[in-house]
Amino acid sequence: MTHDHDLVLRPTPQQTAAALDPPAGRNGGDLVIETLTGLGADTVFGLPGQHALGMFDALRRSGLTYIGLRVENNAGFAADAYGRITGQATPLLLSTGPGALTSLAALQEAAAASAPVLAISSQIPSAGLGGGRHGYLHELRDQKASFRDIVKSVHTVRTASQIPSAIAAAWESALTAPHGPVWVEIPQDVLLAETTLPVVTAMDATPHDLVPRPELTAVAAHLLQNAERPAIIAGGGVVRADASGKLRALAEKLDAPVVTTFGGKGAFPWEHPLSMQSWLEDRHTTDLLEDADVLLVVGSGLGELSSNYHTFAPRGRVVQIEADLGKLESNHACLGIHADARIALAALLETVETVEGAPPVSEGPRGSGGPSGAERVATLLAKVRERIAGQELTLEQEVLAAVREALPDDSPSFWDMTILAYWAWSAFDARHPNTMHSAQGAGGLGYGFPAAIGAAAVDRTKPVLAVSGDGGAMYSIAELATARQYNLPVTWLIVDDGGYGILREYMTDAFGEATATELSRPDFVALAESFGVPAVRTTTESLREDLTKAFAQPGPSVVVLPALLRMFAPTHL
Repeated sequence: MTHDHDLVLRPTPQQTAAALDPPAGRNGGDLVIETLTGLGADTVFGLPGQHALGMFDALRRSGLTYIGLRVENNAGFAADAYGRITGQATPLLLSTGPGALTSLAALQEAAAASAPVLAISSQIPSAGLGGGRHGYLHELRDQKASFRDIVKSVHTVRTASQIPSAIAAAWESALTAPHGPVWVEIPQDVLLAETTLPVVTAMDATPHDLVPRPELTAVAAHLLQNAERPAIIAGGGVVRADASGKLRALAEKLDAPVVTTFGGKGAFPWEHPLSMQSWLEDRHTTDLLEDADVLLVVGSGLGELSSNYHTFAPRGRVVQIEADLGKLESNHACLGIHADARIALAALLETVETVEGAPPVSEGPRGSGGPSGAERVATLLAKVRERIAGQELTLEQEVLAAVREALPDDSPSFWDMTILAYWAWSAFDARHPNTMHSAQGAGGLGYGFPAAIGAAAVDRTKPVLAVSGDGGAMYSIAELATARQYNLPVTWLIVDDGGYGILREYMTDAFGEATATELSRPDFVALAESFGVPAVRTTTESLREDLTKAFAQPGPSVVVLPALLRMFAPTHL
């Protein structure tokens, strides 16, 4: 009797011949690159280093596109963005010790934002592994220990034959919901040693589907379809799962207002009658969410920013759909459904009956006699607008509006930790899912520009925006050379306020004066031009025009806006 899997496993005569006569001159590095190619990778990011040269030498014998950045942490941010935009596991090639450790902050952001970064690092020669103090260059007692608390999984290779399976296992881990960074490390001698192993062909590393338990779907559907005041919080999990269409269909079926978290920007149409937009740092939004008799939270752990700094205290039932098991009920008791957002929303759509008496969107009232979802949203947004209007923040709103008007609707934007980004979290219309990203997951500086470089490598025909303050920009200046070298269409908006603006605000509010926040800066325009990158100093009046011109020209560009922006007043204090 012949089973189907026997036919799959039996090589063809051509495969057998190729396997028995592999090309000469290959080493362990070739096995790394061949495996990545077999898994479907097309672009890799990284920096070469002495112990990693076997991998980089193999790159020239491959069809992979290589984008080399100037700092390992920036290379990690670029790989993070490439993974967010494509949904693919994105290889990050690193050297040992200092090179590896310099990527830690980027991998923390990838972990917080569930970006599928496949970090592959070299190691000291095999003879030095095990914690002995042999004095090898870049030696650490236990290199992987520095990464184990950050990445999803760690994979250590000891021999060449382990390379394909270790990388395939890491790839599968990175792409199994929730996505996240993974770590593979390979000793220098294994990478350099000649191999007679056959060329690696197509690999199978299909991630597992994370499906909801049907009894939980049934209970959630019952709660939602019988709710009088339902509401929905849509997090980054909706964007990563490409589930925005199903979210909209469910919200309309339930007549439920939707607010998107800062990581979930674009998950729900900004101007939809049921859209509460993203005003999560506003007590009026918190009040509406607390008043919901059933609150559906999809793809969010309701962390600090998404809960208005943990002041949110729901009074009704909460249903939480979350792929990260550790985030289920981590902040609030609820009906926790461990599942991928897209699969779970599809199950709810099939199970939930259209709410009896629910009006067409934008009409009311509901069958219960209460206001419709659209009416609740309109009342909320009017209160938010009134609160902001009373704070004399016209400049900030004009700057953000100019950026939105200039940026093409389908162009990605990447925002560093800066005041304009904090405004964008709440007030920027992303217009399309998976187009607005920031470093709000881990909150480290320097994300915006190198991440935009990674996104630009996905599609070089589409302009990409990076936004930084002058302090955050100094983390990434070296990558102007990268953007120029690869002629990537990244426009970098640098808002120059003379220092760490948000920290200046925080310290002044808390202590009466700021310390260590004022910075000496370069002439950003002259500096960019020294890299061969065209740059312009703009004003708030000419910002939209200058950005539009920058987006229209090929290759990288810099727009510098000297401006002192302020944040809107918090409501959680």
